[in-house]
Amino acid sequence: MFVLELTYTAPLDAVDALLPDHVAWLDEQYGKGVILASGRKEPRDGGVMLAVAQDRACIEEIVAGDPFAVAGVCAYRITEFRATKTAPELAHHRQTLG
Repeated sequence: MFVLELTYTAPLDAVDALLPDHVAWLDEQYGKGVILASGRKEPRDGGVMLAVAQDRACIEEIVAGDPFAVAGVCAYRITEFRATKTAPELAHHRQTLG
């Protein structure tokens, strides 16, 4: 599992201009089962997503396709972790140590 933290690297008007494309990209990733949760940070200087993928290389390829990343209005910080305990709704994403 991955925590994806976006930090805006451009003014909010540049970010907002790309927001419809970013939301369409998010919808696509939700449809594929990659993104499990997402939202803006407070204060609004970026966002956070919870995601699943086979490995880090795969998630790096996915986030590289985010219109925010393509346009260079954000930087991604990718943190991988083992979700060894989850809410019941995420049980099928539980991982074991090993």
